[in-house]
Amino acid sequence: MEDYIIDLENITVRFNKANMKVDNLKEYVVRLLRRQLLFQEFIALDGVNLKIKKGEAWGLVGTNGAGKSTLLKVVSRIIKPYKGTVNVNGTVAALIELGAGIDPNLSARENIYLNGTILGYKKDFIAERFDDIVEFSELQDFLDSPVKNFSSGMKARLGFSVATSVQPDILIADEILSVGDIKFKKKCMNRMKSMLSSGTTLLYVSHNMDSIKRLCDKALWLDHGKPVMTGTAKEVCDAYIEKMKS
Repeated sequence: MEDYIIDLENITVRFNKANMKVDNLKEYVVRLLRRQLLFQEFIALDGVNLKIKKGEAWGLVGTNGAGKSTLLKVVSRIIKPYKGTVNVNGTVAALIELGAGIDPNLSARENIYLNGTILGYKKDFIAERFDDIVEFSELQDFLDSPVKNFSSGMKARLGFSVATSVQPDILIADEILSVGDIKFKKKCMNRMKSMLSSGTTLLYVSHNMDSIKRLCDKALWLDHGKPVMTGTAKEVCDAYIEKMKS
């Protein structure tokens, strides 16, 4: 039996969507107590299987709402599936939502410690790597500025630099390279390639098929929560592009 660092079997995730608009908390509570709230079931993932070996790089492709980010959240243990089993072996660094784990009212300096703590790093550990994080992020001149004044690209720099300041067993990235300047995107791409060559496993979401082909060995195509195709990154991306053209 082969060992997998990520092993997902028959993953189903469902959410309840309210069918009526409730404008305030009081009205919501009243309707809830009177059982007057109506919900519609929404299946975000439906019977997804995914087995990933250590050191592999997988891309997830699909249109908006296909379930890609939901699947990343399942692997990150942010979401517990309604059905199915999740086995993830190793440390996980997740870059799922731009600005997640960052307090806009704190400075970049304070957020390095906050974000590092959320990722499971100890204060002394972060302090040892602080200079390296700042150097990679290129935010030396903005360390004591509130993050709420940062551009989306600067926030991405901060989050990526903290999350990749150590070598996690699994790196999860969701459109983290969709913002920022070309030079820094290339810098991030090179760091991810270096981590992959050192044994890190990558689970990567992007609408840029070229970046998936460059970074990933294999890919999974999702559509409305259901797997459409699994194969090499080139095969899946090419098939997806052809489908989008038609």
